[in-house]
Amino acid sequence: MPGHFTLLKTDAVTAARRGRLTTRHGVVETPVFMPVGTQGTVKAVTPAQLQEIGAQIILGNTYHLNLRPGSELIRDLGGLHAFMGWNGPILTDSGGFQVFSLAKLRRVRNEGITFQSHLDGATIFLGPREVMTVQRNLGSDIAMVLDECPPWPCARDACRQAVERSHRWARECLAAAHESGFLAAGHHVFAIVQGSTFDDLRCEAAETLGALDFSGYAIGGVSVGEPEPEMLRQVAATTPHLPADKPRYTMGLGTPVQLLKMVALGVDLFDCVLPTRVARNGLVFTPDGPMNLRNERFRADPRPVVEGLDNYTCRHFSRAYLRHLSLANEMLAGTLLTLHNLHFYLELMAQARAHIAAGDFAAWHRGWIDRYEAGLAKNKTRTTEPCGSD
Repeated sequence: MPGHFTLLKTDAVTAARRGRLTTRHGVVETPVFMPVGTQGTVKAVTPAQLQEIGAQIILGNTYHLNLRPGSELIRDLGGLHAFMGWNGPILTDSGGFQVFSLAKLRRVRNEGITFQSHLDGATIFLGPREVMTVQRNLGSDIAMVLDECPPWPCARDACRQAVERSHRWARECLAAAHESGFLAAGHHVFAIVQGSTFDDLRCEAAETLGALDFSGYAIGGVSVGEPEPEMLRQVAATTPHLPADKPRYTMGLGTPVQLLKMVALGVDLFDCVLPTRVARNGLVFTPDGPMNLRNERFRADPRPVVEGLDNYTCRHFSRAYLRHLSLANEMLAGTLLTLHNLHFYLELMAQARAHIAAGDFAAWHRGWIDRYEAGLAKNKTRTTEPCGSD
């Protein structure tokens, strides 16, 4: 789909970008956060609720959906959009992260990855063409190439092998997408830049993949155990080498502050399990940092989680009630707190878009981060960045 990404404005002080990505199932305004729906569902919420809080695009996982219920079944029932009742855009991860997260259950060769299913131990092979077939069956609006995510820390020689293998697979995925008509039909294929903590390997990967006509580019292999400053340094080392006229996606992170810092580095798309996962344990996000609603101090608190935040949870329920639901392990707690956390992330990106357009993003994002981090220091409530599927 030529001209699928329009760069509307770049911040004068930072590298933040305001863009517009066109897909088969709608237009996505960037920067954007994508709720994670690994198994064809964003846990605890319905597609209608996602639409109500402003979700533009969601993420599914090729590996998990291919294991259960199977991509052919989903194809025969009309594709993933019809199967899960979501009519907006869907991005699907290739399963490459499972190379990292399921290390004891897989074997990597130049041809692809052989897994043992974590469900029943069955042997499964995913190569570049298999991954593209699965994502074509799903009807993904944005399909990710197969890649190998190096661990952290990683020896340079092992990292180079992973980068070279990822380049080979990316070319094969692109060829398969052309041959099958996937790209001609308006679907997109994003490449993934690896390189661990080696700046020259990341630069090489970005430039090598950037010379190919992918629809967009992802920065992979971050938030896999390295300290946050190192993670941000890797993103900063990569984005200048990516094509400016294509969307940029940092995979699998992060906290609200991390998202804003990466927007300032020129990243357009994000996904993370953090807001949904921690909601199920009573943790909610506010402009003054996260709060653990299970704490005693909220037992009789009549206020909403965030005054003036226009979502169903904040409009109708007190902190005291939400604390009660969470402590009682009521299912409604997961729904209400997930709705709030996702809306908080989505609204943060909406504010970022507005401030980039207004030309004052640099000052606004510094002030926002200062307030949030002051709350963190005061409340001493920390969130651990989770990786993996939700």
